[in-house]
Amino acid sequence: MKKYFGSAIMALFISFSSNAQGLMAKSETTFTHQDTLRGSITKERAWWDLKYYHLDIKVNPADRTISGSNTVRYKVLTEYNRMQIDLQQPMNITKVTQNGKELKFERDGNAFFITLVENQKIGETKEIVVSFGGVPKEAVRPPWDGGITWQKDKNGKDFIASSCQGLGASVWWPCKDHMYDEVENMLISVNVPGHLTDVSNGRLQSVKKQKDGTKTFNWYVSNPINNYGVNINIGDYVNFSEKYKGEKGDLDCNYYVLRDNLAKAKEQFKDAPKMLKAFESWFGPYPFYEDSYKLVEAPYLGMEHQSSVTYGNNYQNGHNGHDISGSGWGLKFDYIIIHESGHEWFANNITYKDIADMWIHESFTTYSEVLFIEYYYGKDAANEYARGIRKMISNKEPIIGHYDVNREGSGDMYPKGANMIHTIRQVVNDDAKWKSILRGMNKTFYHQTVTTKEIEDFISKESGINFGPVFDQYLRTAQVPTLEYYFKDQRLVYHWINCIEKFNLPIKVTLNGVETWLKPTTDWKAENVKGDKSTLIVDKNFYVTEFNITN
Repeated sequence: MKKYFGSAIMALFISFSSNAQGLMAKSETTFTHQDTLRGSITKERAWWDLKYYHLDIKVNPADRTISGSNTVRYKVLTEYNRMQIDLQQPMNITKVTQNGKELKFERDGNAFFITLVENQKIGETKEIVVSFGGVPKEAVRPPWDGGITWQKDKNGKDFIASSCQGLGASVWWPCKDHMYDEVENMLISVNVPGHLTDVSNGRLQSVKKQKDGTKTFNWYVSNPINNYGVNINIGDYVNFSEKYKGEKGDLDCNYYVLRDNLAKAKEQFKDAPKMLKAFESWFGPYPFYEDSYKLVEAPYLGMEHQSSVTYGNNYQNGHNGHDISGSGWGLKFDYIIIHESGHEWFANNITYKDIADMWIHESFTTYSEVLFIEYYYGKDAANEYARGIRKMISNKEPIIGHYDVNREGSGDMYPKGANMIHTIRQVVNDDAKWKSILRGMNKTFYHQTVTTKEIEDFISKESGINFGPVFDQYLRTAQVPTLEYYFKDQRLVYHWINCIEKFNLPIKVTLNGVETWLKPTTDWKAENVKGDKSTLIVDKNFYVTEFNITN
C-alpha cells in the first residue's frame, strides 16, 4: 500500500497505522477472530503449498460486478482435508469442485472452509475450482483504502483498476490470501467489453473475441507473484514499447496509457529506462525479465503491481508536482515511476511473509529514491534528499506492526526506515561493500518471502557489523537516539541516551575541526581533546540528535 508525502498528506502519513508492536509502550489495540483468520498461517492453510492459479473472470462495468472462477493447484504437505480460501464480503463463493465433484463449504466472515472428499496424500499435486461472483468493495481512497476503482475517462469510457495491498486480494477474487505462500505461476483471463483493453501482470498470450462482442485478455505470469501484486487495469488504452538492454539481455518494456495521453507518456516515461539503469546497478538485474516490465496508467496515484506497475501521477515530476523532500532534488524525477518500480526489487522480488514487516518493502524502496538521485546527480544531492524526507517522521509508533493479524506498523517505515538504512550505510562506510549488500539481498532472497530477522541477519553478516541493536532501536521503538556529551578538563565525555539499553551505533563526528569516529554506548566514555575551546559536530547523515550538556 503506498503512503505518499506532501503538505496535505502529512496527517494521512502519520495515521498510516496507530497499531505497532515494539520495545516501547504500545497503544491499546483489540484484534478480532477475523483478523486472526486473515493474518495467521492457520491449520487450514499450512498443510498445502500453492503452485498455480488460473483466475478466469468477467468484469461488467454496467453493474460493477466481477464473476468467474479460480483454479487452485496445490501440493499436499501434510494429510488434511479442510482448506481455507479467502473472499471478502460482499463477494461470495458459489461452488467449489474437485475432479468434477462438488464440495461442501462453510463461511466464517471473509474465510471459506472447504471440506475435501478425496484423500490428500503427501506429495500429490491437486486442484480445486472455486466459482464466485458479486459486487466487490469499491475503492474509497485508492490505493490506501483500496478495492476496485470504477471511473470514466474524459471521453466517457470506462476506466477501471484494482488496488488492494493490506486490504487483501480477496477483496475481489478468491485466493489463499496470506503473503507467506506465493503462487509459482499464474494465468489471468479477463473478459471485458469489446471496446476496452485489460492489462494485467506478465505477458499477453492472446486476445479472444467472444460471440457477445466482448473480449478476453489472457495474461501469463511465469514468476512467483504475491496476491496483492495481481491486478486488472481496464480502459481505452493505447500501447507503445521499447527494449531495454539490461544485465540479463533485452528487457521488453511496454507502456499502456489512455488514448489522449500518448504524447505526454512518451516524454514522461523516459524515466522508466533511467530507473532500470540505476536500479540494476544498485540492486542487480530486474527480477522479472521473463514477464517483462509494464507501466500502466491507472485512475489513482500508483501501485507496485508486479510487472504491471500502475501510474497516475499526471505526467509530472515529483509527487503530484511536489518535492516531498523540500530539497529540490525530488523534482528531478517522476516519483511514481521511480518509487513504484523500485518495489519490483523490494516487495515483488523480496516479499514480506507478514505485513507487520512491511518496512522491508517501504524502507528500502523509499531509499531507492535516494539511490536513484545518487546515480544521476551525485552523493551530496542524495544525502540532501534523504535528510529532507525526515520532516515527515512522526516518531509516535514503532515501524514494525503486529504479527499474525494482518496489521502493519507506523507510516514512519517510509522516511524513518529509509534514514535508518542511510545511517547503516554510513557505518558500513564502504560504497562497494554497500552495493554488494543490496545486490546480494536480491540474489540471496530472489523470488522469496522473508522475515525481518532474515534481513537483519543478512546485513549484519555481509557487513561484518552487528546491527542488531540498531534495528531494535529504529524498528521497534519510536525513540530517536541522542548523543549526550560535554567537555571538561580537555576531555570529551559522551554516551547515548533516549535509546535501548544495548544501543551502540558508531558515529562520525567532526571534533575540533577533525573528522573522527566515536563508539558510544549507553555508558559514559571519555576521549582526550586538545585546546581550551572544543566543538563537536555530528555528521548530518546519521539519523540521531545531539545534546551538549555544557551549553
